[in-house]
Amino acid sequence: MMSSHDDRRAVQQAADLETPLLALERQLGALGLALREQDAAAVDHVAAELHATLVSALDEFARAARNGGVPPVLRQRLAQAGGQVAAQREALARATASLDRAIDVLIPGLTPAHPLYSAAGGAARTGRYGGSLLV
Repeated sequence: MMSSHDDRRAVQQAADLETPLLALERQLGALGLALREQDAAAVDHVAAELHATLVSALDEFARAARNGGVPPVLRQRLAQAGGQVAAQREALARATASLDRAIDVLIPGLTPAHPLYSAAGGAARTGRYGGSLLV
């Protein structure tokens, strides 16, 4: 049976984890909104904030796991947040691929005829294919 001290510690630990988790969930919501609105500046800004918030939250959760564990409800919410990050990353990758295809159609010849990486794995770019549209 847990003592009242253990109970208080568990409640305090859950409260301590709630703050970074709420911040993470807030940032994920803001990123989703910026993506839906197709606001590139906001996406860039919120993504940077999300990264910092995610690092902080993961540090707090790792510390809590080493010092007695993370309550299952908070662990589940963190897992859901991780799923949202993965889904947003995938949506951004699809949008980027779509944009790349559109650019290929609109500006033929911009895509290099040779691969960007050599067989040894190093970049094989020439000066013409530096990733800028201003060639």
